[in-house]
Amino acid sequence: GLGHAITDFDTGEILTVREGTIVQSNILDVVKGRAGEPGELKGNFSSSSKTLGSIVKNTDYGIYGDAEEALSNPCYAYLEAADRSEVKTGKASVLCTVDGGGVREYSCQIIKIYAQETQAQRSFILEIDDEALLEKTGGIVQGMSGSPILQNGKLIGAVTHVFIDNPKRGYGVYLDWMLKDMGELD
Repeated sequence: GLGHAITDFDTGEILTVREGTIVQSNILDVVKGRAGEPGELKGNFSSSSKTLGSIVKNTDYGIYGDAEEALSNPCYAYLEAADRSEVKTGKASVLCTVDGGGVREYSCQIIKIYAQETQAQRSFILEIDDEALLEKTGGIVQGMSGSPILQNGKLIGAVTHVFIDNPKRGYGVYLDWMLKDMGELD
């Protein structure tokens, strides 16, 4: 998940993960993004929240762990992984939760692709064009990192960063780089 590391707020250093738990959470509020202000999802979880799994690794390309049971979302039962060579400019979508309604699919456009032969966190630029998501969040907000990005029915990557000066736009990371970091690709 995430598409980027969890870092220390003050130093920017990647936090060492000795153990961690993935728990169910709830979105309570949205601070809408505006030029110069990235916005955020505000959520909560408690010690009584359902445990979904454990975190075992925190890297530049996300957090990794083990699920206690099969995880699913209401949008897709299965998604094929796309190779970075399959990512094209044009129509795409992002899966995210921005309210109590759970995971929903929202439209976006891939507007720029970076040819990469080595890992980099900023692989392409996406722009949110879904009116419902723009109304609710203003685009990409803090807390949407790790939201899956789909194109042509395949998982192509995840949201990593928002453009502070234009919250409709943000960066995505190729799924290849997340899988490579996880140890699934050579």
